[in-house]
Formats: sequence, structure tokens, C-alpha cells
Amino acid sequence: MSGGALALALGAAFLHAGWNVLLAGSRDTAAATAGVLVYGVGLLAVPALLTGGVSSEAIPFIAASAALELVYFVLLARAYAGGELSVIYPIARGSAPVVVLVFGAIALNEDVSAGAAVGVLAIATGVLLVGLVDLRTRAGTQIDSPLRDVWFGLAIGAVIASYTLVDSEAVEHADPIAYLALVIAPCALVYPFVAKTRPDLGVRSALTAAATFGAFLMVLAAFRLAPAAPVAAVRESSVVIATLLAAAVLHEAVSARRIAGALCVVAGVAAIAYS
Repeated sequence: MSGGALALALGAAFLHAGWNVLLAGSRDTAAATAGVLVYGVGLLAVPALLTGGVSSEAIPFIAASAALELVYFVLLARAYAGGELSVIYPIARGSAPVVVLVFGAIALNEDVSAGAAVGVLAIATGVLLVGLVDLRTRAGTQIDSPLRDVWFGLAIGAVIASYTLVDSEAVEHADPIAYLALVIAPCALVYPFVAKTRPDLGVRSALTAAATFGAFLMVLAAFRLAPAAPVAAVRESSVVIATLLAAAVLHEAVSARRIAGALCVVAGVAAIAYS
């Protein structure tokens, strides 16, 4: 893996973790999410027009992915409204490749390698470490359980896996940037009505949108310089980055066990990526 590809993948990881921290720290996560989608359409419009290349065969994929992305952003905004990023983010990012792997094994009869199996076990261990970290008592009083955040993380991970499967087929019929723009546009229109909110078009939302779609473009650029597996593995270092940022920026109580869980998730994703 070249130095340029490594820098791009790490940059994408920092941006992805960063925009999630910005969103989670918003006063109104629903309004901020609506604003991110509106800004996203604006940011992607010109690159989409310049790249073009969307065939009619991509339309069903665009519709399916737009519906899934809408669910993703609804769940994400609700999860971060009162939830802990250091629980939600690692579980969501870690469970998604497991769902994809299981779907491929069951529905497509794909073989599961030993490395992938080890990766699944590592992610499962990480999820347990992250999700069960606060299931204990202090001075005889039970600390709030993160089970709500665990369920949100698993639900978001399932949606990520679903649109990943759709998008992996769609890119054969459309330029990735133009495709993403067409997926995000209907989300930006529908989301405010679903979430019953008005878009927050402040500076914070603009920065979040820039980081969101900048991370996507950096991953695409990294894929041009290196194979997908190592890029994907490095990109998932965002799990650890987000956990550390949650402690530093959001002042979440991130323990050593939760950090260990995030590291297990990263190791598991890397094992699946390389298998």
C-alpha cells in the first residue's frame, strides 16, 4: 500500500469520525442531519454534473439506496440524540461487514474463510466489550445501561450493510459521484418531513457535510491507488478515532475496556477485509 493511499485512507477515517462527532454534538441532531443532507446535495451537484455517467439500469438501485440512506440518517440522528457515540459508532461500523459476510454465505453460498471467521469473532468480542462496559454498579446504584445504544448501533449496522450491498451492484451502472448525488437528493427532500424538522444551515452543518462527503471522495481516490481490502481496513481505524474523540470532545466516559472493544472491532474488520 503506497504512502499516498495510506494518507487518503487515514484522512477518510479522520473525516468520517469527525463528522459523526460533529453530528452527535449538535444541539438538535435531526435539524443538523437535515442541514447536512441539503449541503451535501450542493457539494455533490457540480462534481456529479462533470462526471455524469448514470445509466437507466441504475435507477432501481438509486431508489433502493435512497430509501436505505433515509432510514440510516433517521436512525443516526435519533441514536445520537441522547446516546453515546463511543457505543453506537463502533457497533454500527463493526456489525455492518458481519451482516454482509453472513448474507453472502447464506444467500449467495459464498465460502467463509478462516480469516473471516476470526474477524467475526473479534468484532463480536469488541461489540460485547463496548456494549457491556457500563453494565455494572457503583456504590450500589446501577449505572445507566447502554443497551439502547447497542440496539441502535446494531440497527444502523444492518442498514449500512444493506445499502453497501445495493451500492456495490449499482456502481457497475453509474459513476460513483453522480450516483451518490442522486441518492442523497431525495433524502434531502424527504428527511425534514420524516423527522418533522427544519434543516439547520449553520456553519457546523456545512462543516459536517464537507467532512461527510469529503471522506467518501478520499476513499474513492484511495481505491485508485491501492486494492480495496487494505484501504477498507485502514479506513475502519475511524472506530478508534471516533471513540477517542468522543472522550476528548463530547466528554463521554470512555474506559479502557471500551477502547479495547473498539480495537477488537478494527482488528475484526481488517481480518474480514484481508480474507
